[in-house]
Amino acid sequence: MKSLTFIEQVSPAFVHQLAQIGTKKKMSPTESVLFIDGEVADKLYLLESGQIKLTKATADGKELTLQVFGPGELVGMVGLFESGVTYTSTATMHEPGEVNVIQRSALEKLLLENGEFCVDFLRWMAIMNRRIQSKFRDLLLNGKIGAFYSTLIRMSNTYGEEREDGILIKLSLTNRDLAQFIGLTRESVNRMLADLKKLDVIEIMPHGYLLIKDVEYLKEAICCDDCPPEICQM
Repeated sequence: MKSLTFIEQVSPAFVHQLAQIGTKKKMSPTESVLFIDGEVADKLYLLESGQIKLTKATADGKELTLQVFGPGELVGMVGLFESGVTYTSTATMHEPGEVNVIQRSALEKLLLENGEFCVDFLRWMAIMNRRIQSKFRDLLLNGKIGAFYSTLIRMSNTYGEEREDGILIKLSLTNRDLAQFIGLTRESVNRMLADLKKLDVIEIMPHGYLLIKDVEYLKEAICCDDCPPEICQM
């Protein structure tokens, strides 16, 4: 099941009002940074087109990829009705596109004035928090291989397209990109991909896409809890 975007989880009236209070901005490859870890979190970004990549640098200099967002997603949500809140990650344009830049103060005012929009927003935030908790649980409890398998399952739900021969993950990824999602080395991911390919569980496709041919193998290997599809996402 493909992940529902932010605009698919809230009312059309809410989306319309966000467009009214926001400012559209086209992002070129040379203007790819939206915000940086540690900056004051005074804006949110509703993605109209392109892709946004969210990353976090570790103390030893590694870069972890937290998420890649597509059109219809709201990015930059750290906290509301708090002063001095800062971003906890860095957001860059993974693919050029257009964003609707929304001032956090304007969103707060909109939510205070409309209870239905507030309920929509709180429901969306609750789902996002449950996704994060389940993702961290898998990464911590399943070991390196289990964390990798869990990431593939979540990618198939978030970016996947069902086909007769499996689920095509329509996100262009190098082995280094995959490693950054889990905090592993590229060499470790190379070995795990090779093992899965020998077992005919996956197939490496053109343009950096992956075809998951046997997702049940991945689920059985990590004793998958079969979380609701809206939770088992990246």
